[in-house]
Amino acid sequence: QVQLVESGGGLVQAGGSLRLSCAASGRTISSFRLGWFRQAPGKEREFVASITWSSSSARYADSVKGRFTISRDIAQPTVYLQMNSLKPEDTAVYYCASTHGGSYNYWGQGTQVTVSS
Repeated sequence: QVQLVESGGGLVQAGGSLRLSCAASGRTISSFRLGWFRQAPGKEREFVASITWSSSSARYADSVKGRFTISRDIAQPTVYLQMNSLKPEDTAVYYCASTHGGSYNYWGQGTQVTVSS
C-alpha cells in the first residue's frame, strides 16, 4: 500500500500563492504517476495536474496551465503543487493521488485551499 499525506493548504487572497506538498511512503514509487485533484463546493472532483515520478513528465488541466506547477523531490519523496495567481474559483479541497497505471487507487486525506476576493 501507499500512504499519501497532503499539507500546505490555507487561506490566501486572490492573486497570491500557495505550495501544496504530498509526502509519499510505503511501496516504492519509482513506477508511480502522482496526481493532484480538487473538489470545489457543489462540484465534482476534477483533475488538476500529474507527474510521472521517473521522468518528471507533467500534465495540467487547462484551467491551471500557466499558473500551477507540479514537481517532485526524489529524496523525500514528495510531490509539490506550486499555485500562483490564485483565483476564488480555485477554492477547493485538494487531494493527492497515485497510480501505477489506469485508475488512481491511492488517495490522501485532502487539504483545504480557500482563495478570498
